[in-house]
Amino acid sequence: MSVVIRSTGLWVPEETVSNDELVACFNAYVEKFNADNADAIARGNVEALNPSSTAFIEKASGIKSRYTIDKDGVLDVDRMRPRVKPRPDEELALTAEAGVAAARDALERAGRDARDVDAVICSATSMQRTYPCMAIEMQNALGIEGFGFDMTVACSSGTFGMINAINMIETGMAKSVLVIVPEITTPQLNFRDRDSHFIFGDVAVAMLIEHEDAAGADGWRVLGRNMMTRFSNNIRSNFGFLNASEDPEPAFEDRYFVQEGRKVFKEVCPMVADMILTDMAHFGLKPEEMKRLWLHQANINMNMMVAKKVFGRDFEEHEAPVILDEFANTAGAGSLVAFHRHNDGFEPGEKGLICSFGAGYSAGTVFVEKL
Repeated sequence: MSVVIRSTGLWVPEETVSNDELVACFNAYVEKFNADNADAIARGNVEALNPSSTAFIEKASGIKSRYTIDKDGVLDVDRMRPRVKPRPDEELALTAEAGVAAARDALERAGRDARDVDAVICSATSMQRTYPCMAIEMQNALGIEGFGFDMTVACSSGTFGMINAINMIETGMAKSVLVIVPEITTPQLNFRDRDSHFIFGDVAVAMLIEHEDAAGADGWRVLGRNMMTRFSNNIRSNFGFLNASEDPEPAFEDRYFVQEGRKVFKEVCPMVADMILTDMAHFGLKPEEMKRLWLHQANINMNMMVAKKVFGRDFEEHEAPVILDEFANTAGAGSLVAFHRHNDGFEPGEKGLICSFGAGYSAGTVFVEKL
């Protein structure tokens, strides 16, 4: 059975934060911290904080801006995290609201009604709650029959969700599946940490994946896919409901995203490039057949290294497009957003790769061909 990516949809918050704005807030915090702790710093009991800079952020990551659900909270030097207003249980959750908007965009682009969809998969790094499933809430809001479920594989959540949808369609469990990746990531970011305060942005993306009989002659045929995981502590978040039961209760900062960036770069890049080339050979594909790579959007230097090894040559920007400058790292949504924004200019039969990689470690590949 042939499976087709029929359409994609996108939601972004109304507000953005530039590097200059973020750096100004962070440096104001550093100045205040160092002044408040001047005596302890002089005695050697507290380490002084170093300021950040826009040049440092852009060189280290390629990020220039990010979308956020609450700009004022992020740039409030006394808070430095977004403000999220509690909603009653009867009201659509923030994450579900973002995901539903992306899903409706995908359905509209495909000319589909929600009644045409059999299942909803919500796959994301940043789940707002454990239960009821976010997918079931979105399924209900969209008016979809069938079933829905949540899953998470950190930054590979998008591709792993796609692959689950593909598998369900191939086995006949469904003919049309919405994969929704709502990544409200800024609340898990420590904006007081120089090494990571610039990394994440908020977004939601959706993919409508269908059996080719239902999709018709438009979209992208799936040629092959694969998933891989390998345990590593180098990217980690310890946030969870057990935190409240820990004795002593951990500091809030211990629950944020943390990473060993240099180790991640050194270990993940060759692992992902080797996986892509191995998968390509397994599916009878060649690097020169790949017109475009839609890679995970965490760091421009990682993307450049992976793409160069896969292509076996220097490559043009359009062959491995980067959205980091506008979106920053959007976790499991990154490669799907890159595909959404940069899938133009393809003739029937031309091929590409959607690939994720990140915490876990985890990596996913989905090879596609334009119908």
